[in-house]
Parts: sequence; structure tokens; C-alpha cells
Amino acid sequence: MKLLYFAWVRQRIGVGQETVSLPAEVATVAGLVDWLRTRGPGYAEAFRDTRAIRYAVNQEYVEPDQPVSADDEVAFFPPVTGG
Repeated sequence: MKLLYFAWVRQRIGVGQETVSLPAEVATVAGLVDWLRTRGPGYAEAFRDTRAIRYAVNQEYVEPDQPVSADDEVAFFPPVTGG
């Protein structure tokens, strides 16, 4: 699975993207976030408040209950505002 991190999510984790092997127990974006939190202090800090993060799977905005698979690209980013 390809993971992409943007803005302060990237800064806290320390990388902009990575490829991971999806654990068998991870079935949704929320499950992926829970697993990522266990990967170290930067991940735990980045995903501490999930209300401040938006998700995209294969370049489509999704909710945390969205199913994920090993072939997906998942992006994490703060809410985007414009004006």
C-alpha cells in the first residue's frame, strides 16, 4: 500500500510517502490510522486528533469507515480551505 502524507502530517511523521505491507487485521481507513499510530512517536502525534485529518483512497475523498486493500493509495492531509 502506498501512503502519502501532506502538510503538518508529513512534518510530524518525517516522510512524504512510503510503501507499507498492509497488516491482515486492517480493513478500513480507521484501522489503518490505528495501526499507523503504533509505528512510532511521530505517527502517534500526527494521528492524535483524527478530526483534524482528511483521507483520500485512490484520489477520492473518503470517510474513516472506507475499506482499504493492499493495492490502494491512501493520502492523509489537513482540511483544505480556500478563499
